[in-house]
Amino acid sequence: MNIIEYADREMLVMNVANKLAGKLKSALSGNDRVSFAVPGGSTPGPIFEMLSATDLDWSRVDVMLTDERWVDVDDPLSNARLVREHLLNDRAAAAQFIPFFRPGLSPGEGAEVVAPSLTDHVPISVLLLGMGDDMHTASLFPGDPSLPDALAADAPLLCPVYPEGQPTARVTLPAHVLDGALNKHLVIFGDEKRAALERAEGLSPEEAPIAAVLDEIEVYWAA
Repeated sequence: MNIIEYADREMLVMNVANKLAGKLKSALSGNDRVSFAVPGGSTPGPIFEMLSATDLDWSRVDVMLTDERWVDVDDPLSNARLVREHLLNDRAAAAQFIPFFRPGLSPGEGAEVVAPSLTDHVPISVLLLGMGDDMHTASLFPGDPSLPDALAADAPLLCPVYPEGQPTARVTLPAHVLDGALNKHLVIFGDEKRAALERAEGLSPEEAPIAAVLDEIEVYWAA
C-alpha cells in the first residue's frame, strides 16, 4: 500500500483523474479493449466529471461497477445512475457500460445471469475503490453474513450480498476479482477514514474487508 497525500480535495480530484486517464491510456496501448471498474457513492463524482472529458479511445473501454444496490437504474440509490450522470458524458459517453441490475430478478438470480458475462472483463485493467468508516469496500461489509462467500477464492464473478443495516440488498464483485485488478486505486477523505485504513492493515478481511485489496494499491488521501 502506497499512500499519497494531497493538500486539499480539489488537488486530489485533479491528480487522480489524470492518473486514471494515464493508466487507461497505457492499458489501451497494449489491448483491444480494457475494463474500468468504479464505485458508487458521492466521493468519485468530481473525479468522474473531470475524467469524462479526457481524450482517450473510450469506445474501447468497458465500464462496470464494483458493486450495485439492487434497485432500478433510475432510482436515486442506483450506482449505475451516478455513473451515467457523472462519468458517461462528454468523450466518455462512447464507453460501453456493463449494468448489473436485472429487473424482475432477485439479487441472487441476477448475479447468476450477469457473472458469466464478466469473464471477458477480468482481470480488471483499472480499478477505483472507495472505503467506508467501517472499512468496507465495494459491498463487502464487516459482519455481513454473506461476506465469507464474497471473500472466497472461488467466489463467482458477481455475488449477492445482504448487509444488515443497509436499505437494499446488493451485488458486488468478490474480493479475488477486486484484488486481481492490474491497477488498483483507492480514494479516501478525512482523518477518520485515514485512521480506519491504517487500522485495517493489521486486521483480517473478515474484520476489515478493505484489507483484502491492500497489496500494491495506490491510496489517495486528503483531509
